[in-house]
Amino acid sequence: MAAEEWQFEDSKVREGLNGPDPVLMNKQAGFVNRLMDSYFRMEIGGWEKLPQQACLLIGGHSGGPLTMDAWTTIYAWWRHFGDSRPLHGTAHEVLMKTPGLGRYFRRGGVINPTRENIEAAFARGHDVILWPGGEVDAFRSWSKRDQVVLGERTGFIRMAIRTNTPIVPVATIGGHDTLFVLSEGRWLAKLLKLKKYLRSDVAPLTLSFPFGIALHVTPLQHIPLPAKIRTEFLEPVYFDNNPALADDPDYVHQKYLEVEARIQAGMDMLAKRRKFPIFG
Repeated sequence: MAAEEWQFEDSKVREGLNGPDPVLMNKQAGFVNRLMDSYFRMEIGGWEKLPQQACLLIGGHSGGPLTMDAWTTIYAWWRHFGDSRPLHGTAHEVLMKTPGLGRYFRRGGVINPTRENIEAAFARGHDVILWPGGEVDAFRSWSKRDQVVLGERTGFIRMAIRTNTPIVPVATIGGHDTLFVLSEGRWLAKLLKLKKYLRSDVAPLTLSFPFGIALHVTPLQHIPLPAKIRTEFLEPVYFDNNPALADDPDYVHQKYLEVEARIQAGMDMLAKRRKFPIFG
């Protein structure tokens, strides 16, 4: 790769690592606030549980590629802290490379969730939110809407141990009522070799507006339905100050299960507040 191409790639990474662009965030605040408060009727709590130091927030996200529960969490954070405490969202490489969309994400402080990017954000004192389950989580079947799916991916635990960064589990429900996943399509994903070409383990069949029942293959293939989204920051998980424990599989697994259990307990708590089977 040519030197100027490397510089271009580095400049794009730096754009995201600078944190959310206040001009962009304030410019779209009116629309986003109406979306959060009126359309999704968002409830979010647990701010008092956040540590003073930079942390790694870990949760699940729902509703296919648009993951409105994730976006509303990021904007609620901005509304709460402004630019005094930057939070970096993270997104799949395919989305980050989509023309136009990738630039928009980076201006919002979103980064590709590589180890280098996340550690660089921590070095700046910024918080990072990560959804380890990826597309398997976002496209889990609707019958699993209130189940945490971290995908047995433990890299985030090892990263938190190495950097001695506390993990804040994040529970959220409602996002999976914005898009109905009828089938995860894992067999079809294998047949089409999507893991190789799109880094995806699923080829989901969804019911959405305005396309009805369809194979969900593009990021902008539906308009999210007006489901009520509830989100809660939970008690942090801390680690022993010993980076070598990142190579201890038993310790890593123990901490993974601890994070997973806290998120599931939080989702169970939020699900009990539902007033209607869907959208409420």
